[in-house]
Amino acid sequence: MNTSTSTADIFGAPAPVLSFSPVVLSVSGRPVNMQVRVSAPATGTGLPVILLSHGQGPSNNLSSLNGYAPLVNFWAAHGFAVVQPTHLASRTLSHLVADAPGAPFFWRSRAEDMRHILDRLDVIEKAVPLLAGRLDHTKIAVAGHSFGGFTSGLLLGARITDPDNGEQVSLIEPRIRAGVLLAAPGRGDLLNGPMADALPVFRTTDFSTMTTPALVVAGDEDDSRHFTDMGPDWHADPYTLGPGPKSLLTLFGAGHALGGIPGYDAAETTDENPERVAAVGRLTAAYLRTQLHPGDNSWQTARETLASCPNPVGRVESK
Repeated sequence: MNTSTSTADIFGAPAPVLSFSPVVLSVSGRPVNMQVRVSAPATGTGLPVILLSHGQGPSNNLSSLNGYAPLVNFWAAHGFAVVQPTHLASRTLSHLVADAPGAPFFWRSRAEDMRHILDRLDVIEKAVPLLAGRLDHTKIAVAGHSFGGFTSGLLLGARITDPDNGEQVSLIEPRIRAGVLLAAPGRGDLLNGPMADALPVFRTTDFSTMTTPALVVAGDEDDSRHFTDMGPDWHADPYTLGPGPKSLLTLFGAGHALGGIPGYDAAETTDENPERVAAVGRLTAAYLRTQLHPGDNSWQTARETLASCPNPVGRVESK
């Protein structure tokens, strides 16, 4: 598959990218200020916004505003403004928040971070040089990898039960119009791995209320035995169990890093594959462009291009 040709056909030439960090936001009750990175094309107006939630990988800095450059740079070069917070669960903050309520995973705070960003989007826009007046505040998407996929699912409407008090929790954010779940956790009733007890909130996830349109991306070799012995299909659950409209992109030969989206040349990427990473960037951008711009046919074109390849990187299904 000729990635550069198909990308140019859908998006045009990539733009130079401006990246600015940290933008520091003071949030009442948060044990430390929120720091975010903003990346955007150097030109253009009416830019849609992607909120990106990082995962909980083994590296010290990829799980922060410093990670996911392979995706962020692609999205920004092709017309999106990407906002990346460092969640309290990041290893970069563990020495500061180890005893804070919600530690060590801060599942609720992660979703609340995204709400605070949307509440202060005008402040963020003015703080970044050359960005003021260029964002479209009505075109908002969320994306997340691994634990960040769980966070994104909550913002898209999935519900959980708080393991501390037994209350059902809904953190849906109506300002978010679409989402991308990348190697996200699946159903909780089949959790039987060593991490199951560490994250009891995962056991209660209910995808039946996740009504916002979403693209679920799963690797067919992403076997997360530390959570479940269900196999790679576990990561397709947000699609399988969630109501439409949803799409599922299954990547052939992909593990949990989906070819290397958390960072360039990251040692923990067991399935390093630049072509696969490029495909993830291209297909997710096409999906979000169509969701945020009614009448845009980028997603249809990308799907047709993928299906016509003699050796496709994956397959797409929708409902």
